[in-house]
Amino acid sequence: MKREIRSENAPAAIGPYSQGVAAGGFVFVSGQIPLGPDGKLAEGGIKEQAERCIVNLAAILESSGSGLGDVVKTTVYMRDLAQFPEMNEVYARHFKAPCPARATVEVSALPKGALVEIDAIAVRSR
Repeated sequence: MKREIRSENAPAAIGPYSQGVAAGGFVFVSGQIPLGPDGKLAEGGIKEQAERCIVNLAAILESSGSGLGDVVKTTVYMRDLAQFPEMNEVYARHFKAPCPARATVEVSALPKGALVEIDAIAVRSR
């Protein structure tokens, strides 16, 4: 059985998908680009955009009864892997040991011209 997860503190889905889905003891959060709840792209560079992505993930996870500390896997999509150290600095402030497993890949483009997108899988803690 699966249940849709929604948060007013993260941007609404911009297509036919859910912000997140809870199923089988896990929460699957759709890729978050750096949009605020108002749907506007975060201003600034990779650090500001990575921060907004993680804030969105946290809001959606909180709506599910989970949190960033429950994340077991993330995927980070970046338009320019040369900016990895800056993204990783922001990421490290939010994910503490034991850190989630992670894949990071460079992509040619992201929705809305974003520099980064992050998705997550978490265990349901509550």
